[in-house]
Formats: sequence, C-alpha cells, structure tokens
Amino acid sequence: MNALPTLSATEIITDRLRLRRAHDADIDGLIELQTDARVRAYLGGPRSRSVVEQYFDVNGISAVAGKAGTYVVADAETDGFIGTLVLDRRSADLPGHVAEEGAELELTYLLRRESWGAGLAFEAATGILRAAAAELPDQPVLVVTQTGNERSLKLAARLGFQRVGTFEAFGAEQTLAVAGLHSFKARSPISDAR
Repeated sequence: MNALPTLSATEIITDRLRLRRAHDADIDGLIELQTDARVRAYLGGPRSRSVVEQYFDVNGISAVAGKAGTYVVADAETDGFIGTLVLDRRSADLPGHVAEEGAELELTYLLRRESWGAGLAFEAATGILRAAAAELPDQPVLVVTQTGNERSLKLAARLGFQRVGTFEAFGAEQTLAVAGLHSFKARSPISDAR
C-alpha cells in the first residue's frame, strides 16, 4: 500500500489517559462503539451486534490491535476502555484531501457516550498529535466529519484544525479540516537565562 510513515509509539500517556494497543479485554467496548446508535449517528448508524460479534470471533482483537496508528483510549488509573483513536493515512481513493497525491494523516476518534463532555477526546487527540509531531516530519493532518456533527466540528476547531471545504460522501455533506503537524509540537517552557 502506502510506504509513508505513521506514528510508531505503542503507548502514549496523558494526565488522565493511556493510549495503547487493544487487547482481549477491550472487545466488549469495541462492540459497544460499533452498535451504539448515538455513537454512530454520523457514521452511517449502528452496526448489527451479531455482525460485529462475528467479525471479532473470526478476526479476534488483532483486527484492531495490529493496525499502525490505532489506539485504545483507556483510563490511566484503571486501564478501563473509553474508546478508540486512530492516526493513519487517508486513502487516496476517498474524497477529501488537501494534497494532490492524497494519503495525508487523518485523525479519527470514537468514545463511549458516558465519556462525552469531559474533555477526554481533546486530551487523547492532543496526546497523539504531539507524539506524532515529535516523531514525524511536518505534514498536513486531516479531520473529516459529517457537517451535521457539531460536537466533532467544535472539537476539531478547539484542536486548531481549520475548515477548508466540504464534499458529499455517504449520503451527507462532509467537512474537511486541516492542521499542520508542526502546530502540535509540545512547547518547551521558556527559562529566563539572565
């Protein structure tokens, strides 16, 4: 496929979160994300529980755990499943790009409903983007979300993503937003060396 680099970190720690590879104990949470109507309201609706369970029965957790740039968002203290976060390359076959060749980094996230509104998506996204900015060369990072998903658009804006356009996909208008990876470099404290 595409030989462009992705984030290699296997774990990222923030104040309240641990971004890590998926393991078997996460399957119930992963199934919940795919079958919850409110979580998937802007993603084509919930998937059938039996179909999702069958997928994991056949493929196991490696279907998620083995993908570069794919993380489980877990509570830093309990390691309890909160959601998923992905920083991977957007397929050039999909609409919504800022580079002619496509394959830009794309940030996606899903959190359990009970975790909404606590700033966890912002914290997780900031953590992964800072790790990527420290490891990868500067490049555009995309967020693509259904224009009707106001919460996701507000989060993207809060993270510093700028809307650059819209397009139709999956039967709805999608908003494309972009930020430069360099804008997420962790700031070093300035010391007064006088």
